[in-house]
Amino acid sequence: MTIQDPDSPDERSLVVRPITSDDFDAIIALQRECFPGMEPWSHEELAEQCSRFPEGQICVELDGEVAASSASLIVNADDFDEWHDFDAVVADGTPMANHDPDGDSLYGVEMQVSPRFRGMRLSRRLYDARKELCRSLNLERILIGGRIPGYAEHKDSMTAVAYVDAVMNKRFHDPVLTSQLANGFVLRKLVEDYLTDDAESGGYATWLEWVNLEHKALRRGASRLAVWPVRVAAVQYQMRHIESFEEFARQCEFFADTAGDYKSDFLVFPELFTLQLLTLVEGGRPGAAARELAEFKGQYIELFRDLALRYNVNIVGGSTFVVENDHLYNDAYLFRRDGSYGAQRKIHVTPSEARWWGVRGGDSVEVFETDCGKVAICVCYDVEFPELVRIAVAKGARLLLVPYNTNDRYGHMRVQIGARARCVENHVYAVTTGCVGNLPFVENADVHYAQSGVYTPLDVGFAWDGIAAEASPNIETVLVHQLDLQMLRRHRQRGTTTNWKDRRKDLYSVRYRGWDREI
Repeated sequence: MTIQDPDSPDERSLVVRPITSDDFDAIIALQRECFPGMEPWSHEELAEQCSRFPEGQICVELDGEVAASSASLIVNADDFDEWHDFDAVVADGTPMANHDPDGDSLYGVEMQVSPRFRGMRLSRRLYDARKELCRSLNLERILIGGRIPGYAEHKDSMTAVAYVDAVMNKRFHDPVLTSQLANGFVLRKLVEDYLTDDAESGGYATWLEWVNLEHKALRRGASRLAVWPVRVAAVQYQMRHIESFEEFARQCEFFADTAGDYKSDFLVFPELFTLQLLTLVEGGRPGAAARELAEFKGQYIELFRDLALRYNVNIVGGSTFVVENDHLYNDAYLFRRDGSYGAQRKIHVTPSEARWWGVRGGDSVEVFETDCGKVAICVCYDVEFPELVRIAVAKGARLLLVPYNTNDRYGHMRVQIGARARCVENHVYAVTTGCVGNLPFVENADVHYAQSGVYTPLDVGFAWDGIAAEASPNIETVLVHQLDLQMLRRHRQRGTTTNWKDRRKDLYSVRYRGWDREI
């Protein structure tokens, strides 16, 4: 956007735009200019803001100079009904610690206008940009913990409450609060000891709200629900000889029909339950047989896309072998009930898979958008690696779907214990499901052991032992259980322990190739 100054024959340039790394030095200088005595953001913190939520970091460039800027993140309003201080939102000074892309509210962390350019309504342009962002993201509101720097002149003669009341009644002008009220924000509360080193405001802040009247709850979870129920179904699948692909399809359809009758949101089949199809291929070396199995990929995808659509359930079709660039992989597919689908390639390959079939590992952690929020698939061995799940949760996953295939109780317990640990570490749910039964004379797939389960964090409100539901071991069955995703959100903020927030990132971190930040 370019404007013409009516008092000057020369054209002046004003642009409202996202902040880039080239602006960091200017932003830090602006913070020092606007908030003397307060520590500015570091280059690393500004980089995290721009990496995690680039749309929320905005500046006003006037004649080529950064004259004003604002920072924001997305939160769930319910988590901050009772704010205590600035660190409740910007945890431990980390600007994006509480950023939740699935939240319902835009929270304004900071806004600053250079004293040299005040009176040009630059803050209004930033507020307008925030409002437009709030509308475009279909968020319910903007929340602000605002400063009252004008209180510095009056704090010896009146209380903060009296001062704010005088500003509200236009008897006093406050450089921040007056502007916020003029931009449509409503005062909800005065917060004491919000930012203790803000001497001008006496440590006080105003809790203000702007409501997006255009907000529409487009999908479940977009609105502020007290409970967000998600029903999951896990197929503990019995391996048996079959005579045709059609027989395999009939067995899969039975479970999809059952999940549909229970109005399930997710149906999870086990890892490599498609090995059952090896009874249809000629014998030979295990690696060659696995590649023959991969030839069923087209029929497999067509089958599960149809089942997901027909029975109105999101299906993890276990996993199956695929060949790509002459390499063999183990891919787990998520078939959404709208007909779309995606795949998670198994990343950590067991020694047996590599030696027996020649399977290679993938190199990308996928998180899937669904009508029930974001989910991740951890294929068997993958759930035993904490770093991988950290990445998935950082990408927004709240539900881990874990198809597995083990031949004895030792293997099963490694998967189960890994999944349960990931729930504690990351405030997520996990659904595990495996194969049972036997496939005589099918090498490396002849015996199976499983006890499928649904697991939770360990805290008040969840199952006392973190086991929401478990199937009887080694029998074919469907395990159905209902989970509440809103409990996870509340637990993450106010749990007895808050593992995700309490990580010592000053000592350790996870770096994922392709990201500009550490987790």
